[in-house]
Amino acid sequence: MLVRHIFPVSSLFSLGGDESRVDSRTIYVGHRPSTTEAFIPPKFCDNRIVSSKYTVWNFLPKNLFEQFRRIANFYFLIIFLVQVIVDTPTSPVTSGLPLFFVITVTAIKQGYEDWLRHKADNEVNKYPVTVLENGRRMGTESEKIKVGDVVEVNEDETFPCDLILLQSTRDDDTCFVTTASLDGESNHKTHYTVPDTEKDLDSLSATIECEQPQPDLYKFVGRMHIYKTDREPEIRSLGPENLLLKGATLKNTQRICGVAVYTGMETKMALNYQGKSQKRSAVEKSINAFLLVYLCILVSKALVCTTLKYVWQSKPGQDEPWYNQKTQREKETNLYLKMFTDFLSFMVLFNFIIPVSMYVTVEMQKFLGSFFITWDRDFYDPEIQEGALVNTSDLNEELGQVEYVFTDKTGTLTQNNMEFIECCIDGFQYKYRDAVSELDGFSATDGPVSKLQEKAGKEREELFLRALCLCHTVQVKDMAGVDGMEGCPPPHEQTGFIASSPDEVALVKGAMRYGFTFLGMESKKMKIMNRSNAIETYDLLHVLNFDPVRRRMSVIVRSKSGDALLFCKGADSSIFPRVRQEEVEKIRVHVERNATEGYRTLCVAYKKLSPEEYARADADLQAARLALQDREEKLIAVYNQVEAGMTLIGATAVEDRLQEEAAETMEALQGAGIKVWVLTGDKMETAKSTCYACRLFQRGTELLELTVRTLEDGVRKREERLHDLLLEYHKKAVQDVPPTKGWSKPSQDFGFIIDGASLSMVFNSSESSSSHYKNLFLQICQNCTTVLCCRMAPLQKAQIVKMVKCSKGSPITLSIGDGANDVSMILEAHVGIGIKGKEGRQAVRNSDYAIPKLKHLKKLLLGHGHLYYVRIAHLVQYFFYKNLCFILPQFLYQFFCGYSQQPLYDAAYLTMYNICFTSMPILAYSLLEQHICVEVLLDNATLYRSIAKNAMLRWVPFLYWTLLGVFHGLLFFFGVRFLFGNPALQANGQVFGNWSYGTIVFTVLVFTVTFKLALDTRHWTWINHFVIWGSLCFYVIFSFFWGGIIWPFLKQQRLYYVFAHMLSSASAWLVIVLLILLSLLPDILLVVLRKSSTAFLPRGRPLSSCCRRRPALTASPGVTEVSPSPCFLLHCPPPNTDHDYHSCSSLVCFATPLACFLPDCFCPPYGNVHYHLHPLNSTSR
Repeated sequence: MLVRHIFPVSSLFSLGGDESRVDSRTIYVGHRPSTTEAFIPPKFCDNRIVSSKYTVWNFLPKNLFEQFRRIANFYFLIIFLVQVIVDTPTSPVTSGLPLFFVITVTAIKQGYEDWLRHKADNEVNKYPVTVLENGRRMGTESEKIKVGDVVEVNEDETFPCDLILLQSTRDDDTCFVTTASLDGESNHKTHYTVPDTEKDLDSLSATIECEQPQPDLYKFVGRMHIYKTDREPEIRSLGPENLLLKGATLKNTQRICGVAVYTGMETKMALNYQGKSQKRSAVEKSINAFLLVYLCILVSKALVCTTLKYVWQSKPGQDEPWYNQKTQREKETNLYLKMFTDFLSFMVLFNFIIPVSMYVTVEMQKFLGSFFITWDRDFYDPEIQEGALVNTSDLNEELGQVEYVFTDKTGTLTQNNMEFIECCIDGFQYKYRDAVSELDGFSATDGPVSKLQEKAGKEREELFLRALCLCHTVQVKDMAGVDGMEGCPPPHEQTGFIASSPDEVALVKGAMRYGFTFLGMESKKMKIMNRSNAIETYDLLHVLNFDPVRRRMSVIVRSKSGDALLFCKGADSSIFPRVRQEEVEKIRVHVERNATEGYRTLCVAYKKLSPEEYARADADLQAARLALQDREEKLIAVYNQVEAGMTLIGATAVEDRLQEEAAETMEALQGAGIKVWVLTGDKMETAKSTCYACRLFQRGTELLELTVRTLEDGVRKREERLHDLLLEYHKKAVQDVPPTKGWSKPSQDFGFIIDGASLSMVFNSSESSSSHYKNLFLQICQNCTTVLCCRMAPLQKAQIVKMVKCSKGSPITLSIGDGANDVSMILEAHVGIGIKGKEGRQAVRNSDYAIPKLKHLKKLLLGHGHLYYVRIAHLVQYFFYKNLCFILPQFLYQFFCGYSQQPLYDAAYLTMYNICFTSMPILAYSLLEQHICVEVLLDNATLYRSIAKNAMLRWVPFLYWTLLGVFHGLLFFFGVRFLFGNPALQANGQVFGNWSYGTIVFTVLVFTVTFKLALDTRHWTWINHFVIWGSLCFYVIFSFFWGGIIWPFLKQQRLYYVFAHMLSSASAWLVIVLLILLSLLPDILLVVLRKSSTAFLPRGRPLSSCCRRRPALTASPGVTEVSPSPCFLLHCPPPNTDHDYHSCSSLVCFATPLACFLPDCFCPPYGNVHYHLHPLNSTSR
């Protein structure tokens, strides 16, 4: 009978051991305590996964609370309450309805997203599983699994919770899993059953002690006590190799059984899906700043009107005219209270200057705009059959503002597709004849092993190749296909190897080229076939796992002769200090040369352990692996002890080819004014070679090196040498460099190289000097075109990003990487990009955007980023502009109505102006606008500079849009007032009233702001036409119906037939048309002047033939196969001329800073040449 109980932690102390276990949990499987004392089993969480934020009961209060935490929503709520409580000139509906619309749309969006999360949770929680209970297989649902249950999982099924592997149908007591849903690795990983467990789990009596839940996917500490009759309990250590994680999938194994140790929200998968910190874009900060300005304008207007009202009423007869006597209650009201309520009334009257609907429009623009990245066909990679992924839509516009790119090397700049190139044994170089290499121009001679100068001894060759065949964690997927090998087929035919790292597969395949074939492992016995086709068997005793701190891994095996051998491979910086120094020099030459050629190098060493050494190492490893506290530290101490005093055999060189179009992408980013920093854990020579291959370092680049090698000085201390070098480099790269204007290129390019050890000295010096060193280091780096940081730990990568992000000017940073070691810098940067590479999907999971290849970064930034920024910048400025146009006539009207708070517009117009009449055109514009076609943006990276540093949302363009709004507002109000100079405007002599006045102003307003947007539109689609002309038609139809029908729910019908009577007057028609033309005259003149001035310029060569019918940025319906984007020509001086065809002092660009922010006037200077972009033909609008 199988019994499962969970006992309190206090009972652990009776089990022996020298550690405190307060941070552990105990799970009893099939074992009842021998004592009869009462106990209360602790309750662990059930196996339900909850990723949703809301329930049916708390959705409304929780969502409302979150929404009203936003300043704008809270402000409009206060305004609405003031309208309800205080007698204000406008109905509460005017502010309540827009607020309700905003809150409702946001709540629906968030509720829908949460419903999708609930749906996904239910699919997981209701998943059918099999549990062994009382010796029987019972079917149940995943959410009903409890800690301690024994769960059965079949092949190709996912694990429903975190399990300790107890039993497998494989003969070698292993199972294979893929963790694609956790870290994206499709490679098969091997997991092992707990040794000496009962085959019949019904009779298993065991206790598991393990650490409390923690999110690290690759760490697990525990031990298992196996109880047998009349015997002492057997203790077995548990590690990550015994833990099967929820979400992983069972592969190549018929069935396994495991005991649940973590369930539900305590599983490692659930702990890893905790929310990331919220990132805010620079546009949001600009919006908040502009909002404060308009809030000040609002308060100023209210104060001015309140003050002037009481000044005007202080005159005799004005406060209480004969036709409007005050009531007794009004006479007794406190003067200051009355002034305060009047102030609030004016605030309510003018509150529409704050564009509350802008927040909804911006949110919708970001959400819908993110689909354009997902739908972009250029981002689709047929190899992995995936496209781009958007995890965060809030940062779309930030892609157009990037100033620094921090990139990983392996898997990002390179393919992480390893190919064995050559090896070095005892200082002699070996290269296989089929290896693809141009190293030193050498062409290999016949034979599997090529001799360059001399050969090492046969014994050393075979020892080296045995080390490559044994020192790894590779598994053979199909052993039958490998056992039958007669020779060494080409590498592309070897498809049976399973490994978590492509490096290991490359080395095993490299050994096959030289005659040693790894055949696989059975029951802890590793089999290899040597050159004589004889099979050698080795007992695998211990694996000393690789970790990024040690930068090496080892195995301890026993040969048939009984010798215990340790084989170790790792980075040269990790191996060289642990071998005899006289062996190092002859290998170092080859390692450094291979690194200079851009190859990844590993050194190989071995050690023969005496029986006493092995016995001591075995005991220490067993003790460290059984520890619950500080297990990692204890294991590393033992590893360091065992791996001392080794003998160096040789080194390997593996090529990691550059990513497709990596050099072109880096060149384009630098052309766009973006500084690229490479942060890698690789050695300096390899990384430097990659930088040259990617054109980050040019032939004329002067390299400034700050590494351990340059800091070595027999006379002075390292810190003194560090100080001197920093001062020397600062003088060379900062002080002695003449200042440059704008984006002009400096006379000398500098590249900076620093390693992890030197960086630690910069960051971790004494407090007095650390800040000084950081400032010097940062200034040097900012004046260099490229910075290379090698031998970097993941934390150091994040420190570098944070240092630049927090520097003066707060530059926008972007980090891009493909591995787990890049997650820290991806999370630290303003924008994080994950590459869907071969090192797993942790980077993708934690990124804001994910792309299949590095080459896609070019279009993501220079194309999508540029357009997103221009669109949302125009959206923000346009919203403030149209609201200022809307409310300024209302303010001016108070000067002519005795400051009586009389509204100029009807309540329906106040309510629907931002919701219906003017919202859809700007939303369509912000989604579809292409002021410059994408091909030109990609061909001319310098155009990216024109929008750098938040250029379109600075105070100068904001002032331009504000003055434009003031000009239009004044024109609307006084133009209509001029019309009303003749009161008899109708044929029957009937005069217009104040509602007619406001309706004419409002009509001119709606048509003008809509036509203004139409003039700014460069890329027309049927959607733009539909929403622009549809909005205007809707306004006219609504006005006819609103004023042409007596609505029973209205107490007073202010606009009854007002709109119809207005349009019956020829004078009203004339004024409306004239005022619209006068308002838009500057924009029309600008277009005409621009076209006429560029017509006389010599025609340049088109940069891109994009004037063809092609899909737009996306494959979305309704946007593809539309009217072509406006195509632009770049006017460049023809050869042998010094003409400057366009300068910013010309009519086209005016002579003001405003020019470069106008919609299609981008004039980025490059050297002494100024460019001007203009449409090919007049119909492109």
